[in-house]
Amino acid sequence: MKSNRQIVNELKELLELVNDGKEGFETSSEATDKIELKGLFLRFSAQRALYASELKDHIEKHGGKVTNDKGDLLGALHRTWIDIKQALSSNEDKVILNAVIAGEKVALDKYNRLIADFGDHADHIQLLRTQRDGVVGAMEAVYEMMSRKKD
Repeated sequence: MKSNRQIVNELKELLELVNDGKEGFETSSEATDKIELKGLFLRFSAQRALYASELKDHIEKHGGKVTNDKGDLLGALHRTWIDIKQALSSNEDKVILNAVIAGEKVALDKYNRLIADFGDHADHIQLLRTQRDGVVGAMEAVYEMMSRKKD
């Protein structure tokens, strides 16, 4: 069984990923000219803001403190990479969509690992499952957009 401190640290790591996603979706919305993509990205950015708030509340219930509402350095580097790839690409939206999928896969992996650790995260397992389902839904929506781009 993990200590409360370890559980809080795991939730903080997830919070950083969620904040990275929020920032990444916001950056992606600014990088595309397509209204449909802007709307999709802004919707998921707002969803991640809600997820962040829920996680922050739960971290605080466990006695943890959250001082960072932004993602971590890795997330900032990932968003910078999106900007660089976008500038070098002739098919910007495809690059943005692929970058979004890559970021969501990292978040999904973290959710899956925490959910698999049911005993240590039992008191917030439903929150993790609900947020994980939202990440899966976002990925499905982005994959749908990617399939439309091929047509």
